[in-house]
Amino acid sequence: MNVAIYARVSTTRQADNDLSIPDQLRQLNEWCKANGHLVVHEYIEPGASATDDKRPIFQQLIHDAEQKPPAFEAIIIHSLSRFFRDVVQFGVFERNLKKNKVNVISITQITSDDAAGEMMRRIMSTFDEYNSKENSKHTSRAMCENARQGYFNGSKAPFGYRSISTVTEGSRGRKKKKLQINESESDVVKLIYELYQNGENGKSVGVKQIAVHLNALGLRMRGDLWRRQKIQSILSDSLYMGEYYFNVLSSKTGEKRPPSEWIKTDIPQIINPLQFEQIRLKRESRKPSNSNPRALSSPCLLTGILKCGHCGASLTLATGKGGRYRYYKCTNRRNKGNIACISKNLPMEKVDKIILNSLAERAFSADRIQSLISEFRSNQQTKQGKTQQQHNLIQRELDQLDIRQRRLFDAVENGTFDSDDLLRERTQEIKTRRDALKIELANFSRQPKFDLSPLRASQIEKVSNLLKAKLINADKDVARSYVHLLVDEIKVTDNLAMIQGNVKALIAATASESKNGHLKQVPSSISNWGG
Repeated sequence: MNVAIYARVSTTRQADNDLSIPDQLRQLNEWCKANGHLVVHEYIEPGASATDDKRPIFQQLIHDAEQKPPAFEAIIIHSLSRFFRDVVQFGVFERNLKKNKVNVISITQITSDDAAGEMMRRIMSTFDEYNSKENSKHTSRAMCENARQGYFNGSKAPFGYRSISTVTEGSRGRKKKKLQINESESDVVKLIYELYQNGENGKSVGVKQIAVHLNALGLRMRGDLWRRQKIQSILSDSLYMGEYYFNVLSSKTGEKRPPSEWIKTDIPQIINPLQFEQIRLKRESRKPSNSNPRALSSPCLLTGILKCGHCGASLTLATGKGGRYRYYKCTNRRNKGNIACISKNLPMEKVDKIILNSLAERAFSADRIQSLISEFRSNQQTKQGKTQQQHNLIQRELDQLDIRQRRLFDAVENGTFDSDDLLRERTQEIKTRRDALKIELANFSRQPKFDLSPLRASQIEKVSNLLKAKLINADKDVARSYVHLLVDEIKVTDNLAMIQGNVKALIAATASESKNGHLKQVPSSISNWGG
């Protein structure tokens, strides 16, 4: 009879228990030959669980078996558990196959083809399902305890780390593993965080630009090109600040478990927690959902931040005389009538001009510009001093590595070093460290350089006037972006306006003045400007 054979293992561990794919194929082919059956197809499925039917090779097997007429008369398996561990699903598939005159035969659990044989197969499948669930439960419990003790359960270490064997043995006699920092990969991780936090050449960069930049440098993600998804993953994964979590996802459904079931394992830090939190906040601020697109796309300068000083509602555009006159009007008064609020309509052009002039005078006064520049110069001088020290230390280590490499080659030429394996190991060690140091030097060269010479009072005044004029005379789109950058809220009554925000945004705005004197478009998500 023409038959197909189906071989499956769930994990590589089963290869140690005489259930490897080659061993199954050998036994299945020998049985078919001994019983006079012709094998017309082999279906081989490595690394798939038999608790469900989400197995591509299994699905292909069933599809072929349900053709009319089928390409074979029986499916030969090593044991019933290779086919299905769920007794209900096993019965469903077996009945459907029998309708098409295809039998399922186990070479290690031979049963008759009558009612008694069917009952026996159900009993054996029930035990297989029970054993599978018990094994899964015990394995999961052991792996969770392993994680609690600080050991690594995975087979492939996360980027930036390597897994190393410890002296401790597990229940199967294997050495338990822990995560250790991979120096060359961790330098790339640090570079990713540095680029996202500080940008390149004074310009902010996103995850896509970082991926492009790394690929241009010839840096690879373990042989693959960098993609923005991987950059996002590295920037958001808490393992890089030393917090690795196990049992986060259900292996069955892929869904995230409740945080109470996660198991935290402390591992060596690549990124300090403060920098990780700063990156998290920056990523949050860049989310489109955290900006107000309606406010920024509105034709009104102050939409979204202008509030009624009487009731706190927003002020929005209202028109009169067929659209010839434009006002800011309280939405409470607009929707509910004068009984809801006593505020008056405010002429839009006049309010915009007053707010813009007031903001320019206060935000870009000579005293404030002087204070900001002094603070900036002080911070940059401190930063450049530390940067130069780090640069010198790295260059010194590079020089020492060059000396070590020359001595190594001299020893080989003199015949005092004759171990090829040790030579390769030492050479690779030096190369890996030199590559990592060169990446760090490249970071320094990308940092923007600033002229820190003190400015005269006349120059400060000139900068102040330039910034004021640029803000007041800018086109409405640019002016609106700047106002929404610098201001959180403006509360207006009939004759008073109160502006609230944060000075950090002002520093960012001042720094964004370009060399040719034009105001750049700025992100709307920066907030908290004030006194």
